[in-house]
Amino acid sequence: MFRFETAGESHGECLVATLTGLPSGIPISLEKIDRELWRRQQGFGRGGRMKIETDKAHIVSGVRHSITIGAPIAIILANKDWKNWTEALPVEDFDQSSEKFKEVKRPRPGHADLIGAIKYGFDDARYILERASARETTARVAVGAIAKAFLAQFGIEVLSHVVGVGQATLDREATWEEIHALSLKDEVLLNCVDPETELRFKAVVDEAYRTGDTVGGIFEVRAHGLPIGLGSHITWDSRLDGKLAQAIVSMQAVKGVEIGYSLDGARSFGSKVQDTIHYDKQQREFFRGANRAGGLEGGITNGQDILVRGHLKPISTLRRPLESVDLPTRDSALAAYERSDVAVIPAAGVIGEAMVALVLAQAMLEKFGGDSLAETKRNFDHYQQQVRDF
Repeated sequence: MFRFETAGESHGECLVATLTGLPSGIPISLEKIDRELWRRQQGFGRGGRMKIETDKAHIVSGVRHSITIGAPIAIILANKDWKNWTEALPVEDFDQSSEKFKEVKRPRPGHADLIGAIKYGFDDARYILERASARETTARVAVGAIAKAFLAQFGIEVLSHVVGVGQATLDREATWEEIHALSLKDEVLLNCVDPETELRFKAVVDEAYRTGDTVGGIFEVRAHGLPIGLGSHITWDSRLDGKLAQAIVSMQAVKGVEIGYSLDGARSFGSKVQDTIHYDKQQREFFRGANRAGGLEGGITNGQDILVRGHLKPISTLRRPLESVDLPTRDSALAAYERSDVAVIPAAGVIGEAMVALVLAQAMLEKFGGDSLAETKRNFDHYQQQVRDF
């Protein structure tokens, strides 16, 4: 059973991620994992926490001599900011520890603060925000990088770019080559393929900085090089588009997801939306006239690029706080402020890549199985021949 889990709090000692179910023999590079973690920390609009942390993956099980061994993989990611929180968030209580608490008594609108405190029975929101924080996604990106290493063995790549910040949008479709080139950059502004549009994006973030506000946007994840036939139409929970949508919406601050060009399609007639089917007799293969479906039909991959967009709301922590309530007195008060970001859309794209890669890795193993990479590849190659012979 392929699955992953994460543990840890935003200001705790570390984050932990486990990944179970990968076959043996997958080449693993710590440098590549750390590169993904670096990409998650980039982008104009990030806050002070990114100046503190330099995330590095420490694998403690499941990988030996740079290959997976078929056992569960465990990764530890240290929080450098922990040194400032050791007395505020100790594992074991101690005398006068209450004097060290950094309580959050004025919940932030749009955050899990209030409902989490009510649900779990706390009189302040500190323990809630510690786990609800998007700092948790560092662990997702680490295990997502391992899923990417598995997919790469089959020629599959997963990358992202930003298509909207606030009201500003990219007004054209990006090519795979442009998106791939972005991933190689050592400086990240807002991860847009078009320089002029990126400057418009920056102006929106500048305005949010100036006014003490935050701003959301839209990121697009592309998966390239996929085979036909991942996922299924047989049951509601085996449809791959449903799994991808859940994975993206599970990300902090993501409130919507789009597969392909679904928003445009909802406003159009069917004759303008469906991807026409054609056949190349020389190459002996089917192809489509477009990719409005985003690489999925009936919950199954059709061989084209998967295209998934996440719609990210502005994050909840504002330097100019919104109205809230003081929990002890129930009086009106301004919401609490925790050190935070102004815009996180490029980082969200990298997290989206990790989530898509994890879903696709699971789908590949469901279809092709294998306790070793060699076995999975044999099954994959035989199936690809079956597709060619159709």
